[in-house]
Amino acid sequence: MLAETLMKYQFPVFYSNLFSGHNTGGGHPENAGRLMAVVDYLKECQKKDSQASIWAEAIEWVEPAMQREVLPFVLRVHDESYVTALKALAAKGGGRLDADTVVSEQSYELALLAVVAWLDGLDWAYHHQSPAFALVRPPGHHAERDRGMGFCLLSNVAISAHYALEHLEGVSRVAILDWDVHHGNGTQALIEDNPNLAYCSFHQSPAYPGTGARSETGAHQNVLNLPLPPGAVITDYQKLWAEHAQPFLREFSPDLLLVSAGYDANQADPLAGINLQPEDYAWFTRVCLQLTSSVLFGLEGGYDYPSLSASVAATIRESIQRCP
Repeated sequence: MLAETLMKYQFPVFYSNLFSGHNTGGGHPENAGRLMAVVDYLKECQKKDSQASIWAEAIEWVEPAMQREVLPFVLRVHDESYVTALKALAAKGGGRLDADTVVSEQSYELALLAVVAWLDGLDWAYHHQSPAFALVRPPGHHAERDRGMGFCLLSNVAISAHYALEHLEGVSRVAILDWDVHHGNGTQALIEDNPNLAYCSFHQSPAYPGTGARSETGAHQNVLNLPLPPGAVITDYQKLWAEHAQPFLREFSPDLLLVSAGYDANQADPLAGINLQPEDYAWFTRVCLQLTSSVLFGLEGGYDYPSLSASVAATIRESIQRCP
């Protein structure tokens, strides 16, 4: 019976092969191989002879609507001068915004396509009252109003949050949960002045970018930062969730939950020192869906291919099994 129910449910993953065209160069941790590894893993799960096929067959691969005009929504969040400069840099063949953040010839258009995927996924999650996943790159939660940084070009999640408030009928409050191992400095800066937006972040401290102290609470007490020390494990997250994050988000009572789903808090990840395991993200997914069924998960970090792939699969599997 469970298998029949799951087969009727379609879980959308908004993804395009074009994302591989964002070329960060050899040796860069945020590279095209990340998404290719996840896609290969999920498609392997979908094979009939796979033990995971019962849930994985429910995955529906959705190409973002490339004709969708998103620049007005981008300019709601980012300075026009920055967006213009980003476009010009890509048109000249690319370059670097800083030591870590690369722009290639196709990066501007693909950053816009990543926004499209987030907005398409958001529309789907809200109108179907069910979760969805935006499997995109470049990531976005470090991008600030007037600059990209930390591998990020455009703030996918902040753009989506403002879009939801202003363009989705019936949406009056949007919450963002960021479980990436690095604090989303850009997201916080771009939403903290709006009382109808809330931001909650679990992140390693000390770590890049050096922001996200508990004392940073937003102009309307709508920001909750929960820094964790290197070596933290899932029980540390669960304690903070029960004591702080869950009450904060429940009191805010969002119509939508957007998740900056970075998977670099895995023990195997080379860029941080938190000791989560891929299956821990099933718990994270479960508690998100207990808040609301309208959840969009969007990829941020995660740089160890096996743990990244297994973690994304854990998120999708839990979503499918809980929302038939």
